[in-house]
Amino acid sequence: MGRRRTKQHDLPPRLHRKGNRYYYVTTSLPRKWIALGGDLNEARRKWAELEGQETDPDDKTFRVVAARYEREIIPTKAYRTQKDNVRQLKLLIAAFGHYPIDEIRPVDVAEYMQHRGQTARVQANREKALLSHIYNHARAWGYTIETNPCAGIKGHKEKGRDRYISDAEYKAVWLAADAPTRDAMDLALLTGQRPADVLKMTRTDIDDGALHIRQNKTGKRIAIEISGELETVIARIVARPGKSASLVIDDDGEPLSQWSLRHRFDAARKTAGVDFQFRDIRAKAATDTGDLAHAQRLLGHKTRTMTEHYTRDRKGDRVKPLR
Repeated sequence: MGRRRTKQHDLPPRLHRKGNRYYYVTTSLPRKWIALGGDLNEARRKWAELEGQETDPDDKTFRVVAARYEREIIPTKAYRTQKDNVRQLKLLIAAFGHYPIDEIRPVDVAEYMQHRGQTARVQANREKALLSHIYNHARAWGYTIETNPCAGIKGHKEKGRDRYISDAEYKAVWLAADAPTRDAMDLALLTGQRPADVLKMTRTDIDDGALHIRQNKTGKRIAIEISGELETVIARIVARPGKSASLVIDDDGEPLSQWSLRHRFDAARKTAGVDFQFRDIRAKAATDTGDLAHAQRLLGHKTRTMTEHYTRDRKGDRVKPLR
């Protein structure tokens, strides 16, 4: 039996990362490290081919279905979702792995939700959603014809974030931040994009007077006109020397990573004595437009309802007095 992982818990068994490359490590001795390339999705597909071993066709336990889901479905999702799903899948396998897939009952799901809800209500909801998705695939793959046991099982009530960042709070953190963090904050505020989309912006995304973005989460394409303050910020950024085409770069001219941004931002807000999160900047951008139609287009929301959540819940409805 191989050693238990001490890091890289987001990767499946025998898939390892060294530097920017992925490798499949055989179980036979002497162990072989088979290069799978630098792209995680492609590495997972190759891993699935190497890992693919015949299973007992009569074995229809949740563990078997979950393993197929991990091989075939998870690699097609966004990187962050893949990491979340792998972590969530381990918990589901621990709870349901030995169950035949068609013997998981609604009461079993309800008990799982009750147990997980004692310490992680939001995560329990995410895990139930994943279990439901796996079960739907199990039906499509012919493992079962039973009704999805998650149907009708209520999730825990979640309270959406309603934190609005005032201009003074934003400025306090901005002044306490270093140059790369200021760049990221300004781009997030002026474009209304998620942190991951801000960090992947490059100079090559600038074309015909607009900053072209394809959102990681939804795949939505947006072209944001480069004018006003955004034009000033981008001019400030591109004037800096750097080896990378990324707009948000560190002191060495390299792309700023998600973890580096988080560390720098946390340090800045601690110095400023302000408690908002970086993701709240997107909501401030939507709220400060003062125009739901504009905010919806800027954020790339499909529905006006979602945009309203980002605005009304943060600052409240502005209404006239009786007299």
